[in-house]
Amino acid sequence: QVQLVESGGGSVQAGGSLRLSCGDSGRTLIRSAMGWFRQAPGKDREFVAAIGLNDLTSYADSVKGRFTISRDNAKNTVYLQMNGLKPEDTAVYYCAASRAYGAVVVEVGYEYWGQGTQVTVLS
Repeated sequence: QVQLVESGGGSVQAGGSLRLSCGDSGRTLIRSAMGWFRQAPGKDREFVAAIGLNDLTSYADSVKGRFTISRDNAKNTVYLQMNGLKPEDTAVYYCAASRAYGAVVVEVGYEYWGQGTQVTVLS
């Protein structure tokens, strides 16, 4: 059974940085395209970043140049480095795993989801 666990969330001042991690005890990550999504209060969940098995990446326009997704197969972990954080980045962030090969930017393309980690950016 795939269990994705996010960590690294917290509160930070605007302009600060956080690094989110997503791990899986079953070593599913190394065989999966991975993505990060987020959901702000009162809003739908939205795509943030994705990385394929070919290590190609895709980003939402709102985070391009500020966020970086990466994977460390040796550690079975996917990261989301978030720099230049803004109050509008405040949300619960979810990682997800897909059986696809390339970077997947839509929710329906993902089979497994973590429980989420809260990120709060203070103005």
